[in-house]
Amino acid sequence: MDLLADYRRATMFFETGDPNGAARLLEPIVDAEPGNAAVRQLLARAYFQSAQLNRAEEHLRELIDRDPSDHYAHHVLGRTLERLNRHNDALRHLRIAAAMYATNDDYRTALERVETRVGGTR
Repeated sequence: MDLLADYRRATMFFETGDPNGAARLLEPIVDAEPGNAAVRQLLARAYFQSAQLNRAEEHLRELIDRDPSDHYAHHVLGRTLERLNRHNDALRHLRIAAAMYATNDDYRTALERVETRVGGTR
């Protein structure tokens, strides 16, 4: 198995709108290299895009456990929890992401949307 070639193919699949195809290629790579954050992040994003939200949550939590300063993982985990209608859980991660990267409009917009959903408390 050529992991780099498979990762590149998975990236191409993801970028061309086939997150399921990307996930199929990425799963064995994560098994072979569980500490590779880039591969795990792309797999989590592929799961998010294909509405495999529990799987996305699992990998995003692993990324955050390994690197609590990963603002992007916090953001995507917040979005994942939002899609799972777990808005209170989502708020924590969206707040962390927005605090870490205050100039990111996507982070701020997601945070405001979920804050509104749970009653606007800050």
